[in-house]
Amino acid sequence: MPVEMPRSRFEVLVSEALDQVPAEFAAAMDNVVVLVEEHNDEAPDILGLYHGVALTERTSHYGGVLPDRISIYREPILAMCENEDEVVEEVLITVVHELGHHFGLDDQRLHELGWG
Repeated sequence: MPVEMPRSRFEVLVSEALDQVPAEFAAAMDNVVVLVEEHNDEAPDILGLYHGVALTERTSHYGGVLPDRISIYREPILAMCENEDEVVEEVLITVVHELGHHFGLDDQRLHELGWG
């Protein structure tokens, strides 16, 4: 049975996951915002999505652009979890996975690192 959780509590979990990012990575995050959304309209089952230009692909011409976005999708995460502890774990995995894309890691490398 899916977990029921207010959006405000879910947003706190995302914030807490971001707080767990090592300081050297947090300091290297550049022009990126993390948002909680209910679901992705085009792929309703995905847990998160990175929209932007990875740090490894930015050139000297990068500038004057809106921040990259990391969307964390509340509904599919709650649907796959049976309790709040599972939600906490999945939020952390999803946040780290999408941050990995910001740093230029592809899905294969993220899976190899255990953040698949």
